[in-house]
Amino acid sequence: MLNFKSVNIIAGLTCLGLLALCLFYDLSLIYLFIILLLWLLITGLGSAFIGWNYHLSSLNANYKTNKNQIAITFDDGPNPEFTPKVLKLLKTYNAKATFFCIGKHIEAYPEIFKSILEAQHVVGNHTYSHSNRFGFFGTEEVVKELQRTNTVIEKQCGLKMNLYRPAFGVTNPNIRRALGITGLQSVGWSKRSLDTTKLGKKAILKCITTNLKAGDVILLHDSSEKTVLVLEQLLLFLQEQNLKPVTIDTLFDIKAYA
Repeated sequence: MLNFKSVNIIAGLTCLGLLALCLFYDLSLIYLFIILLLWLLITGLGSAFIGWNYHLSSLNANYKTNKNQIAITFDDGPNPEFTPKVLKLLKTYNAKATFFCIGKHIEAYPEIFKSILEAQHVVGNHTYSHSNRFGFFGTEEVVKELQRTNTVIEKQCGLKMNLYRPAFGVTNPNIRRALGITGLQSVGWSKRSLDTTKLGKKAILKCITTNLKAGDVILLHDSSEKTVLVLEQLLLFLQEQNLKPVTIDTLFDIKAYA
C-alpha cells in the first residue's frame, strides 16, 4: 500500500535514475518534472484523504467485527444550539456516539460538554482552534494545540484523551510527529456525510446509507439543523437494518481514555 515513505523512496530513486539518463544519454528533463508532479499529486491526495493512511495510521473502519455495530461520530462541537438536540435524539433511539470536540468550544460551553459525558457518550480531541491553516502548522504548534485541548478536557472532567480526529481530515508529517509526542490515536471515517456542504438532507442521507455495513465509521457535525434532521432519519434506518450505533472504543475494542 502506498504511503509517504514508500512514495518518497520510489520517487527519489526514479529521479536519480532519470537524472543519470539525462546526463549520459541527453534525455529530456521533462521526465523529471513529470515525476515531481506525480509526487506532488499523490502526496496532496494522501494528505487530504484520511482513509489512505498515507502519513499515519487512522482508525477508519472495523470490518473484522462480528457484531452488527457501526460508529457515529460528531466533529466541531460542543454547539449550544445543536448538540443538545443531537443528544436528545441519541437518547430517544438508545444510540451511543463519539464527539470530537474543539478545545475553545469546550471552554465556551462547559455544561454542554459535560452533558455529552453524562449521557455516556465518548469524547475525543479535535484540536483547540480548528484553524483553517492547521494543515500548515509546524510540529510544535500542532503539539501545543493538542495538549491545550487535552488540558481543557482534563480540567473539565478529569479524563485523559486517547482519541484524536484530525481537523478537516488532513494529515501530514508534522501531525504524525505530534501524535507520536502526545500519544493520541487518529480516528478517521469510512462514511463521510458531507453535511457541511450545500447538499440537501436526502443527498446527505444517501451518502451515509449507500452500502453502509457493520464496522463503518460515520462522520457528522453537531453544528447545523440539517444534520439534526438527517440524524433522525439515519437512526431510523439503522434501527430497520439492525445496526447498533456504538462508540469508537467499543467498535474497535480500545480504550477511549488513558
